[in-house]
Amino acid sequence: MDRLWTKSYPNGVPAEVDIDQYTSLIDLLEESFEKYANDKAYILMDKALTYGDLDRMSRAVGAYLQGLGLEKGDRVAIMMPNVLQYPVVLAGILRAGFIAVNVNPLYTPRELEHQLKDSGAKAIFIIENFAETLDKVIANTPIEHTFVTGVGDLLGFPKGLVTNFVVRKVRKAVPAYSLPGHVKLSKVLSRGASMTMTRPQVTADDVAVLQYTGGTTGLSKGATLLHRTVIANLLSSEAWMQPGLARRPIEGQLTFICALPLYHVFAFISCALLSMRAGGVNVLIPNPRDMKATIAEIGKYRFHIFPGVNTLFNGMTNHSDFPNLDFDQLRISIGGGMAVQEAVAKKWLKITGCPICEGYGLSETSSAVTSNPTDTDAYSGTIGMPMPNVDIKILDDDGSPVPQGERGEIAIHGPQVMSGYWQRPDATEEVMTPDGFFKSGDIGVMDERGYIRIVDRKKDMILVSGFNVYPNEIEAVAVGCEGVDEAACVGVPDKNSGEAVMLFVTRNDPHLTEAMVRKFCTTELTGYKKPRHIRFVDEMPKTNVGKILRRELRDAAVAEMKS
Repeated sequence: MDRLWTKSYPNGVPAEVDIDQYTSLIDLLEESFEKYANDKAYILMDKALTYGDLDRMSRAVGAYLQGLGLEKGDRVAIMMPNVLQYPVVLAGILRAGFIAVNVNPLYTPRELEHQLKDSGAKAIFIIENFAETLDKVIANTPIEHTFVTGVGDLLGFPKGLVTNFVVRKVRKAVPAYSLPGHVKLSKVLSRGASMTMTRPQVTADDVAVLQYTGGTTGLSKGATLLHRTVIANLLSSEAWMQPGLARRPIEGQLTFICALPLYHVFAFISCALLSMRAGGVNVLIPNPRDMKATIAEIGKYRFHIFPGVNTLFNGMTNHSDFPNLDFDQLRISIGGGMAVQEAVAKKWLKITGCPICEGYGLSETSSAVTSNPTDTDAYSGTIGMPMPNVDIKILDDDGSPVPQGERGEIAIHGPQVMSGYWQRPDATEEVMTPDGFFKSGDIGVMDERGYIRIVDRKKDMILVSGFNVYPNEIEAVAVGCEGVDEAACVGVPDKNSGEAVMLFVTRNDPHLTEAMVRKFCTTELTGYKKPRHIRFVDEMPKTNVGKILRRELRDAAVAEMKS
């Protein structure tokens, strides 16, 4: 197809990248381990692991796992926040020929049981803070080997001991658990160090990762990402970021701020793997919700790349300490996961001097497949254009391309797209077109340059008296009202119009009233788009990456209306 968007590419960005230069992620990672052996790879609480440390420790993990009799292709789960153990375990799993399964540490027992059973994971590495959750369901899962670690285990002496003591005894953040037969990660590392890891015969078409969908549109499913799939996204992303890095000279080692959870596809690709590919260092932030502590930690470094979501950008720009940071080296601010609102983007640019480069991707596409140019100098209100190796069509309800400039479902094709949902051919068939395009479920419009504007999630669209209402638009207007902090819009049943617009608001001004919000919206929105109902809430329900869960708000609102 005609890739009209390539005409808008920044200078030096190719339409295609060679994804066949590596046989597998193992080759790509081991090249970086050797090339950057003495450079820092990850930092947590001032403790750094070098690429050489990653090489040695991940080899020990891989050797130990192989010694258990696990076979190539077996699934191994990782249930950890942003700690140094995560990249060690991840690299060990991949290098030994197994499939990594990223697991949200905050899962409920029900959610965890579903994912472990669905993936068929035989082993799991888990941080002790959440071992109690696993304890409740492990008997119902295929898990045969459990490895437990504490937050401070890789921080060295005495910091590691002190950290674990504080977490366990002072904060009491480790509920009691048993997990009979579990092995400490420290023992895995010490024993594995004296064992030999056999390099597996892994090809580009072997499965590397099961990345589970967020479950915001139903039961969580495992997006099957091949080695080829992840390599394609990494190399495309690497090419795409070059214009942004080249704007001004980079001082010191390329530094990423990793405040997003590594188990989520956004940070997994854009922080963990992309940084290792580029020889960069990740500054790990385990709890970005503690905004004051996060800003203090970030303030220790001159950082170059900052991936985030709208809620994170919004929270930071509204914190009094944030403008005091040194942004001289910040070259690329990456926005994803949800729409970046214009008011937030403008405030971020005013404070940092670095525009937010908004992109778009899903678990099913191994993160970003579209992006604004990284050398952008302004907010575009779009998710940018397709990145190298990506083709995109905008389809109508019958699966036919719509005329340029008209709304339709965004459909994506390219090596970055998953091979399917893990052991779910029925679900895979539902989202794939006959010619191999993945139907995203997002409604968008493509302009003559190839830039795409997201209108909304297909299933979040509200139908008011036959008119389509898109929540993103209502929310973007509402946050422009003085005193509004965050806004979320859903559709609720209405006997007259079929559905009505309900707006949920968190406020930063206690004097803000429903009437004030309603008056503001009246000046910005036509009749059928105006919120019929307005509710003030203390906080929004969110995924762990910061995306507001409209479904939870809708379900609660409908239940309230029925009672």
